Amino acid sequence: MAKIITDKDKIEEVLSRGVEKIYPDATEFRKLLLSGKRIRLYCGYDPTAPSLHIGNAITINKLAQFQALGHEVVFLVGSFTAMIGDPTDKLSVRKKMTREEVKNNARSYKKQASAYLAFNGGNAAEIKKNSDWHDKLSFKDLIELSSHFTVQQLIQRDMFQKRMKEEKPIYFHEFLYPLAQAYDSVKMDVDLEIGGNDQMFNMMCGRDLMKALNMKDKFVMTLKILADEKGNKMGKSEGNAVFLDTDPKNMYGIIMSWPDGFIAPAFELATKLPISEVIEIKKQLESGVNPRDLKMKLAREITGIVHGVKAAALAEEYFVKTIQKKEAPEEIPEVKLEIGNWKLADLLCEVKLVASKGEARRLIEQNGIKADGAAISDINAEIKITKRGILLQRGKRQFIKVVLK
Repeated sequence: MAKIITDKDKIEEVLSRGVEKIYPDATEFRKLLLSGKRIRLYCGYDPTAPSLHIGNAITINKLAQFQALGHEVVFLVGSFTAMIGDPTDKLSVRKKMTREEVKNNARSYKKQASAYLAFNGGNAAEIKKNSDWHDKLSFKDLIELSSHFTVQQLIQRDMFQKRMKEEKPIYFHEFLYPLAQAYDSVKMDVDLEIGGNDQMFNMMCGRDLMKALNMKDKFVMTLKILADEKGNKMGKSEGNAVFLDTDPKNMYGIIMSWPDGFIAPAFELATKLPISEVIEIKKQLESGVNPRDLKMKLAREITGIVHGVKAAALAEEYFVKTIQKKEAPEEIPEVKLEIGNWKLADLLCEVKLVASKGEARRLIEQNGIKADGAAISDINAEIKITKRGILLQRGKRQFIKVVLK
């Protein structure tokens, strides 16, 4: 068993770095850690996509910090809860997923999480799946568990209140999601659950159920979400989300596209740099240092954690050459097509530079698409594929060469 670290300064850093609040009381939790008792903690990850993202990495990083103190860490795959769909922050019902979809999405989660968390060695993190216990619950069990919650307690959630005001439906299975997550804490008998601050309601439901069934006072730690000083978040809808399966060059480039306001919080939340260095970076930003240099350091740090130092160095070299010096990369992916005329939006979809025609139109209108180096802003533009082929470019870093079949 790993030695429990009770160094006051190290504990203080874990309790403050990126932490928004500790329930029910930070002082009592600090005493618990200083006592030398080995605690059991977890965070859950619903496999609703084939890859984890940098928001998940923030909580995984916090799990790793507790692991470094010698505590027992559980990485929980929400193989059951993903099929329900977490209603948190959703103004419409999530699409329900099949067991096969969930299984396929979770295939690479351990490998991706291992960039931050150790799954081997003397204090290896444990992986669990919540379908192992939820699949065994009977309808009688569900009725008994639900008797510990009230409708008023569940319906007070902000997103449900908004839906009622907008006369949008709230489905009963969405009420059951917090109950399902709460039961995870009971089955694993944890001392602490961590999650983003948007998960506070679900985690507190687990605290209530632990009191009722295990007669135990579980602690809850909410973490800050990556956002700038104005509250603008990193995410898929903003087009700046970083998935952990993103190749190194694109990962580096996406991070470089983040607003400058993300630099300080990202160093704190998503890197392994000592907190003293993070504080110094914040001071440099306040003193007016060029944020580009610090953002390059950030991109190198995160890409290095996920893909390795060598891959991060190559990604930075690629970025400097193709973006800062505005040179086309030496190796450009090729797509073979026959001679003919294409609507630009259709062509972008065909070569997979965009995910949809809607995305293509938005990028074209914003001058985000170039053909042979010339920006095109006409959404109805046609592109002729000739023997010479054509070089398509999205933004500053994505290139596709269309050649003849």
